[in-house]
Amino acid sequence: MVKGTSASAGIGIGKAVIVEEAELIIKRESVSDTEAEKNRFQAALKQAVEDTEAMAKDLAKRVGEQEAEILNGHVMLLSDPMLTGEIESTIAGESVNSEYAIENVCNMYADMFASMGDELMQQRATDMRDIKTRMQRILLGISSVDISSLPAGSIIVAKDLTPSMTAGINPDNVTGIVTELGGKTSHSAILARALEIPAVVAVEKVLEHIKEDDEIVLDGSEGIVIVNPEAAVKEEYIVKREAYLKEKKELEQYIGKPTITKDGVTIELVANIGKPEDVDKVIQYDGEGIGLFRTEFLFMDRTSMPTEEEQFEAYQKVAIAMKGKPVIIRTLDIGGDKEIPYMGLEKDENPFLGYRAVRFCLDRKDDVYKPQLRALLRASAFGNIKIMVPMVTCLEEFREVRQLLEEIKTELDEKGIAYQKDIQVGIMVETAAASLMADAFAKEVDFFSIGTNDLTQYTMSVDRGNDKVSYLYSPLNPAVLRSIRYVIECGRKEGIMVGMCGEAASDPMMIPLLLAFGLNEFSMSASAILNARKLITGYSSQELQAVADKAMSFVTVKEVEDYMKEFVSHS
Repeated sequence: MVKGTSASAGIGIGKAVIVEEAELIIKRESVSDTEAEKNRFQAALKQAVEDTEAMAKDLAKRVGEQEAEILNGHVMLLSDPMLTGEIESTIAGESVNSEYAIENVCNMYADMFASMGDELMQQRATDMRDIKTRMQRILLGISSVDISSLPAGSIIVAKDLTPSMTAGINPDNVTGIVTELGGKTSHSAILARALEIPAVVAVEKVLEHIKEDDEIVLDGSEGIVIVNPEAAVKEEYIVKREAYLKEKKELEQYIGKPTITKDGVTIELVANIGKPEDVDKVIQYDGEGIGLFRTEFLFMDRTSMPTEEEQFEAYQKVAIAMKGKPVIIRTLDIGGDKEIPYMGLEKDENPFLGYRAVRFCLDRKDDVYKPQLRALLRASAFGNIKIMVPMVTCLEEFREVRQLLEEIKTELDEKGIAYQKDIQVGIMVETAAASLMADAFAKEVDFFSIGTNDLTQYTMSVDRGNDKVSYLYSPLNPAVLRSIRYVIECGRKEGIMVGMCGEAASDPMMIPLLLAFGLNEFSMSASAILNARKLITGYSSQELQAVADKAMSFVTVKEVEDYMKEFVSHS
């Protein structure tokens, strides 16, 4: 048995098919006619764009528009004049072949993205390498591996799967995916989940452990891969797979049901989204609103800032689609770890503690922040929009945002432009400072939303992207739990809504504790909503008080985890 990272839930049983792309040998060659070489590059670029658009169209038809957006993002990268211009400049300036120019320029961008330490940027590095290889294959006349027509019962085993390769998989024939590289948030993992194919990633030296036609059992929920299992083990997982599929089917009965605990406490169960297109999934899984709309996605994968009108249209679209249900939109959260070239940001030595989020926005009021706030206010006339300010550490920052909003409201009034007069403005509680000052903040903000990913990172002083210290990263750490409980207490005392939009909101071990603490709103990925509803409706928040008290009496994360695992397994 080998262990990896769970990327897509479910049990996969089948024969290993090793997928290895032929390694491209890229040599530097001198060219005398650089104009002809640039034309050669443009022809390959045109072909790559057409191929990618065709894949995106096919994926939209088979899976959904939301998933097709991943490949549409590749089209945007291929069409970026900054990227293509730099490749052409390299061809002309150095009199080199297209393959070599593509290699240098795309690697430079990919390395830049990869060095940022942010999950989103890491994914863009993978996307950049994917489009690089696609263009080079066209130029070299080498076809990519066709995994669309594998035999039924195939388990794909690879060093890595690019988004374009994953998009071509036929889920009727592929029962699982195992890779050496990749993470839970990679585009390939997202596509595997959309295709409902169990997947385990980050399995060390996977191609040494598994050979062609080996029998494989993989548990995508636990991150386990078993090679050539004994008959009894295989039978055990066949039973597990049937139970998993049955449970998945049963979750559909929770569509349309209210999220109320056994003792009558109503919970708001909402979703995190990154793009307007994601709303389709929220509606599909019966989300009761949007708990986090990450607006930085509107600013990425482009060469200039989105206009106020473009932002207004995106926010308006989500507000209308949710038909009066709450839509919490987070103002721009970028900085040293999420570099956007046209913003002119300098690289921070320590991006997570640097010039980012509200700090950046308040410094760039006129060209960045005011247009966004104006777009948000205008869109609020079309639905129940709430504004959330990220990375707040002191009350002065929040008061300055409030003041800006009041100034913009006055401008809109003078022009007779409609907006929600009493629009709610809250903060994302994700810093230790905001947590410690939650009592003061609760008197001035309209709501709290706890961002456990960063709150855990800052409370524990641990870089969540660093494998060497990842053992310290857990929302079940007593220090983090004390912080969360205090924030909720402060919010409830002042009568404001307290939500959570970090990954912990859908964690089965966290849900009982959060209910006992009195959390009002749980926000998570849309696909996790029905399971969370099932769990929440099965608990009594009153009965959970003793469980929470016991959990909070422990002083190590292991004690808390062991206790909560035991409780959840018997509840």
